[in-house]
Amino acid sequence: MDQYAKRFGILAALAALGICWGATIPLTKIAVSTGHHPMGLIFWQLVIGVIVLSVVTLLRRVRFPVNRRTVLQFLVVALIGTLLPNTFSFVAAVHLPAGILAIIIASVPMFSLIIALGFRLERISIMRLAGVVLGALAVVLLIGPETSLPEPEKAIFVLVALAAPVCYGMESNYLAVRSPAGLDPVATLLGASVLGALIAAPIALASGGFVDLSQPWSKPEWALLLSSLFHAIAYTGYIWLVGVAGAVFASQIAYVVTIAGVLISALALGENYSGWVWAALVLMIGGMALVQPRQAVQAAE
Repeated sequence: MDQYAKRFGILAALAALGICWGATIPLTKIAVSTGHHPMGLIFWQLVIGVIVLSVVTLLRRVRFPVNRRTVLQFLVVALIGTLLPNTFSFVAAVHLPAGILAIIIASVPMFSLIIALGFRLERISIMRLAGVVLGALAVVLLIGPETSLPEPEKAIFVLVALAAPVCYGMESNYLAVRSPAGLDPVATLLGASVLGALIAAPIALASGGFVDLSQPWSKPEWALLLSSLFHAIAYTGYIWLVGVAGAVFASQIAYVVTIAGVLISALALGENYSGWVWAALVLMIGGMALVQPRQAVQAAE
């Protein structure tokens, strides 16, 4: 009975963390709704992340080594794991429905595989290549049919949004081959958030895009706060899930994030999607399933 209860608890955690992560997508849409500059939003997102992750790191008593290798690691993650992809996502979020963004972000494993094949980090597999094809077809459905987007002329921003998963794919491959041994993932995210905030601050100030949070808050500011908190909680929870259930099982969170992002966007923002968009969602989920490494899912014991 205890074993079944533990498995149910882990499945419930997977669902809760995926929903939490998926909710950050419509929250991002709300955060950009009043024209806040992307770099100003990213700065505060990183600052809030630093506060939460610092508390988590202290409570877990994780070692936080600072040397040339770890600082380089933090810098790379800050640039291609936060600053660049978040900038593309925030710019695209101004023009695209949040549900579309949720489908697009699901293409991360496809781009990760393509990049890995390019650097010969992965072997060619017909099954996984078929997953990449399904992901590509999903994108075609989003930008091709005139009825897929509420404003078809904004299809170009689907390509802008795709730059974010490309960055995440580059990041995942870098981490796979360059991560210093023994460096905790939460410590990595904390270090990257600190450096990212230090980089984002002068850019936001110089561009006139600094967001002044001392003014009375409205929906965008609360959405920024909640999105940042949800992201830090979901990421930390994901690392815990990897530890207790294995990386293969934990990777299934991607399905929950995508589906939750689409459904929450539809319910909370009142977004309506055409049949082409729902077809793209099905193709993208199918592509994700095929791209996953062909390993047995680790049972949560």
